[in-house]
Amino acid sequence: MEPIDIWIDDIYVPAKHRQRTVDQKAIAELAESILEVGLKAPILVRPDGARYVLVSGLHRLEACKALGEDTISGIVVQARKH
Repeated sequence: MEPIDIWIDDIYVPAKHRQRTVDQKAIAELAESILEVGLKAPILVRPDGARYVLVSGLHRLEACKALGEDTISGIVVQARKH
């Protein structure tokens, strides 16, 4: 599957991901790495109507948000909802 550019505002982060502890140090290090070499691995999302639901890649998503990015590279997968 080929990665596509996805608008960050179109990505919904489920409660189970939001409740997970986000490591701010890891996000800062990831953001620095993204600035230097780019995003190495796209996030995984599943379609949900007009938006996408995050499946994997919370720290990468948060790092791109911290950098002020509008889009992120993602792969659309057919994941189960639960």
